[in-house]
Amino acid sequence: MNESIIPITPGLLALLSKGQTGVTPFSQEIFLLEIQVAGTSYAERIHEVMDRIIPEAVLTMKREPANAYDKHAIALYIEEIRIGYVPANLNLVCSRLMDAGKLFFARVVSCKPDGDWTQITANVYMVE
Repeated sequence: MNESIIPITPGLLALLSKGQTGVTPFSQEIFLLEIQVAGTSYAERIHEVMDRIIPEAVLTMKREPANAYDKHAIALYIEEIRIGYVPANLNLVCSRLMDAGKLFFARVVSCKPDGDWTQITANVYMVE
């Protein structure tokens, strides 16, 4: 006799399994750190999206393991345009977690253009 409150069936296990169905019933955003986006002055197309780099805008984080300057590089994008990187002194743990399959994103806190340089502050989150 099954004494569980809800019988465990293959269908239920598939529903609760992130890898099989993509369903994440208890998903949450975990705040990890606040960063100053690095390399904004080298982001050639940042001017195209400046009007969209506003507080609460979501930034996509993409690993660049073949980056010539930093094997732990994590680029930050808005609308498929790279606007900078997670600073090298803060990217090691996030890059390892990303390589292990964890999902990350960032949200803009502030954006202050200053000539050729744009100071962007963002919060980094892990999705769990």
